[in-house]
Amino acid sequence: MSRRSWFPAFALLCVAGLGWHPPLARAQGSPAAPQGASAATAATESAGSGAGDAAAQAPQYSRKGADTCIACHDEAHVLSLFGSRHARRTDARAPFGAGQLQCEACHGPGGAHSGRVRSGQERPPMPFFASNTNAPVAAQNGACLTCHKADMTHGWTGSAHERGDLSCASCHGSHKARDPVLVKAAQPEVCYGCHQEQKAQARLPFSHPIRQGELACSDCHNSHGTTTDANLVKATLNETCYSCHADKRGPFLWEHAPAAEDCSLCHRSHGSTQPAMLTQRAPLLCQQCHSQAGHPALPAGAAGLAGGAAPSTYLLGNSCMNCHSQVHGSNHPSGAKLAR
Repeated sequence: MSRRSWFPAFALLCVAGLGWHPPLARAQGSPAAPQGASAATAATESAGSGAGDAAAQAPQYSRKGADTCIACHDEAHVLSLFGSRHARRTDARAPFGAGQLQCEACHGPGGAHSGRVRSGQERPPMPFFASNTNAPVAAQNGACLTCHKADMTHGWTGSAHERGDLSCASCHGSHKARDPVLVKAAQPEVCYGCHQEQKAQARLPFSHPIRQGELACSDCHNSHGTTTDANLVKATLNETCYSCHADKRGPFLWEHAPAAEDCSLCHRSHGSTQPAMLTQRAPLLCQQCHSQAGHPALPAGAAGLAGGAAPSTYLLGNSCMNCHSQVHGSNHPSGAKLAR
């Protein structure tokens, strides 16, 4: 038996007995929409409770709910929904919970889409989350926020993602058994769909353990928006870095001003070709602020160069850090030069 012959039958068994109520009767003026219905859907049903033309033009629901949808949409990526939290029959808040609207809780009333279409006439799209839908992104997001409003932050309005007109479905896979955005190892690939520069940086020789699945974008950034730069999860970049690098926090008796001001002055947070994700190697990095003139370890002649008879340690190994090892700060009474 082929997949197309048994898979739809299996899916129909999954949704059989869900207590689907006749949506057409509901749309003609009765109880309010169940909890999982979107605000736009509830408003549509309320409008349909009137008489005359208003009732005739009100969007209608399909006759058999999810059974109607699966009759045509038996693709694996659609049927994987039944392994997700959205399809839990025992959860009254879920779209497939008792008394809820199933597929139409998110996609909107599908009566027009699933009804008969005259020859040569284009089938009307589903109101929300369809490739040819006419609904604005804000209306589609409203369908998700009916249930997930608590997951959003006040920073979403005006954020880069909101200004980019991204819908929830641009990042989230609500039909998947496990939303990739919520899986630490899979989340970066979702973000890389837009953030190509960060994808390239994360693959440089020295980077955070993102490829190893130990760190995800959401450990540092809040994709739903914050009031900080780059949607950081903490108030500043340094505070975000200190979440993992607590030993660099201080306070220190002898403080290195750039380290306390901004980690990105010396480090590239997404990846670098230099050890410790530095912007460039020392001594060039250090000499952006510290003049080399008069330094005790400055080579005075050819013999002090790397290939000379007595090469200077200033140019070898960790360069400046050979002596100034406490570059983030020191608590030693004699650590004014960050050397101990």
